[in-house]
Amino acid sequence: MKCENLETVLSQNSYPGRGIVIGRSEDGQHMAIAYFIMGRSQNSRNRVFVAEGEGIRTEAFDPSKMEDPSLIIYSPVRVLEGKTIVTNGDQTDTVYDYLAQGKSFEEALRTRTFEPDAPNFTPRISGLVEGSAYRLSILKSDNGDEARPQRFFFEYANTQAGQGHFIHTYRCDGSPIPSFEGEPELVTIQGDLDAFTQRVWNALNQDNKVSLFTRFIHLGTGKTDTRIVNKNQ
Repeated sequence: MKCENLETVLSQNSYPGRGIVIGRSEDGQHMAIAYFIMGRSQNSRNRVFVAEGEGIRTEAFDPSKMEDPSLIIYSPVRVLEGKTIVTNGDQTDTVYDYLAQGKSFEEALRTRTFEPDAPNFTPRISGLVEGSAYRLSILKSDNGDEARPQRFFFEYANTQAGQGHFIHTYRCDGSPIPSFEGEPELVTIQGDLDAFTQRVWNALNQDNKVSLFTRFIHLGTGKTDTRIVNKNQ
């Protein structure tokens, strides 16, 4: 698989929806994570990321404009005993609870399916970082057939410095919006945390981007460094 420039991949897609990037920093010393959300409706755009413990949560920027919170208010990032969970929905809590019981990432996600937002049936995307290894998953419908859920799992270890994998909910904009297809995309991870954050944020579509979370985790010490960018300030 050819390694694509992450900025190019993002800038060429006006609506990848929500996306997870996990990989190894360019200096090889950190695991890198990015999670972003986008929105087309007022309800989806009316959000910000806020820090919560070792993770983050979404909340309404203007509570008076909040319509249906069920699929847009959740904890995208949580940490359990050095394991970092990042997802695009409340399956973060499912994975956290299963790991706390000594069960696996895959076991947790086999109890879940795509979002109940017909006709899009938005996929649930999830990641788990543990040391220098990481996992990604997508739960999606079979070409829009809600009776046939599909679950895909991908596992990576000791990724090359400056490279990672990118998975997102939508292949592109549309009506209904077509789900992501295939394996996570192999992409570049460039610069230090600030540069990486700026590259991702600037490459996202100006009209549709909402919030971005990035984190570097030092592979030697486990020390974390985090950035949060919100379009609504």
